[in-house]
Amino acid sequence: MTTITEEPKAAQADDALQIEDGILDQDESDTRQFVTFIIADEVFAVDMAPVQEIIRVPDVVRVPLAPSTLDGLANLRGKVLPIISLRRIFTFAELEHDDATRALVIDIGQPLGFVVDRVASVVGVEPEKIESVDSIRSTVNTDLLSGMIKDVGGHAMIMVLDFEKLIAQEFSEIASLARTASMTSGLSASSISDDDEDNSDELQLVSFDVAGQEYAIAIEDVQEIVQVPEQIIHVPHSESHVLGVMTLRNRLLPLVSLRRMFDLPPQDADERSRIVVVSLGSASVGIVMDNVNEVLRVSKSVVDAMPALLARDGDLADIAEICRLEDGKRLVSIISAQHLFNHSSVKEALTNVDNLEDDNPNAIGADIDDENSDDDEQVVVFRLDREEYGVPIESVQEIVRVPDELTHVPKAPVFVEGVINLRGAVLPVIDLRRRLGLASVERSEGQRVMVFLIQGARTGFIVDSVAEVLKIHKSAIEPAPKLSSEQSTLLSRMANLEKQKRMVQLIEPAHLLEGADIAALAGITE
Repeated sequence: MTTITEEPKAAQADDALQIEDGILDQDESDTRQFVTFIIADEVFAVDMAPVQEIIRVPDVVRVPLAPSTLDGLANLRGKVLPIISLRRIFTFAELEHDDATRALVIDIGQPLGFVVDRVASVVGVEPEKIESVDSIRSTVNTDLLSGMIKDVGGHAMIMVLDFEKLIAQEFSEIASLARTASMTSGLSASSISDDDEDNSDELQLVSFDVAGQEYAIAIEDVQEIVQVPEQIIHVPHSESHVLGVMTLRNRLLPLVSLRRMFDLPPQDADERSRIVVVSLGSASVGIVMDNVNEVLRVSKSVVDAMPALLARDGDLADIAEICRLEDGKRLVSIISAQHLFNHSSVKEALTNVDNLEDDNPNAIGADIDDENSDDDEQVVVFRLDREEYGVPIESVQEIVRVPDELTHVPKAPVFVEGVINLRGAVLPVIDLRRRLGLASVERSEGQRVMVFLIQGARTGFIVDSVAEVLKIHKSAIEPAPKLSSEQSTLLSRMANLEKQKRMVQLIEPAHLLEGADIAALAGITE
């Protein structure tokens, strides 16, 4: 049964009424029902059987490596729905969507939304009104037509679109899916960095800025990195270091300001500010930072204990070590999670949460003992243009700034942007925008190089910005629609965060490079 998921405005009431009247007017068993619609002044029809509903065109998330006729992916009541432009399929001129624009949701193996300029009506058609396209085949391209309807609904001639042929022509992967009626989940457990190496002489650190000074915390102590929420619950009579509490996946998380803990000038949070969630045992606390810089992998040989002259007892004993980078020109203070949790403000923040939960047993998260990490996936979320992408945190070797200049290598593969010196090793760098077929942009301060280990070869990919480290419940992760062979391999899964109105496309780094590409990169590093 076709449904109309909208309340038509007055100007559209006549069209909506015709649709409803058409659905009700099914008095003859041999009468076929068609939905008629307009594209660029041409009138088309589709058999109503596969039409699930007619909706206003929703907001979409653009998908790299997909056919150009795909507008993007939308969230339709918790399900991912590809939105396809029929104007683009027919090479008609682009047209801005308006109040009349609609999407026909058609299910032939998988629901797809096809954008049309306007829906006209639902009509009942007698068999004798339907003609073959053979008579016009010599003058009109009829590859996507299954018939012609004459003198129905006030139109002398209506072209009947064959959506099975259309999908087979434009979306071969979807056509294959319709035949098999199944979809694979994409990421196997064995593909998550089986070949990652254990470097016991190295530390992996998350670095961040506070008042112009660079600090870091061991990555194993960082549970996740999230954006500062719009609402923070302030706790009366608490220390100035304690900002309050926030809810994070149905649990109360205490927040403290590192600026205030270190007696630095206060500063309001902005779009660059981040909360680093630090865990010790079963306790977690959110530390508000000015911004998160990168994930560093450093040799223990460049890490020194805090000089005894500077080390202090009590609340200022948080900094345990100093990391010397770039021949000592860049010093990073390493904060000990153990010392951090001994700080009076963190102890007070944790006590505030305990008191809130004791005072109100029905408070958010009071009935949850521990989060089941087996039900979550931890991903690093980054941005390319306006869209969000994610990779498994285990696959990320490190995240570094883009240097002012990349060294270009003669006769390097065309996809290589250049190489950089990363702690004495040559690291090939690829622009991920170019790899995904997106438009290039000028270099900016926000860009980062994400380093992956792909079949034993370290390779850096430039992204527009790194947003956060996010835990996503597995129930929110689903197979992405198969839109092309390359897209279905590289972007095989999607996190559909309906409550947050977000879609995060999940990339499998192992598929960022093909065998020949890896061999070419090996020649550069050697």
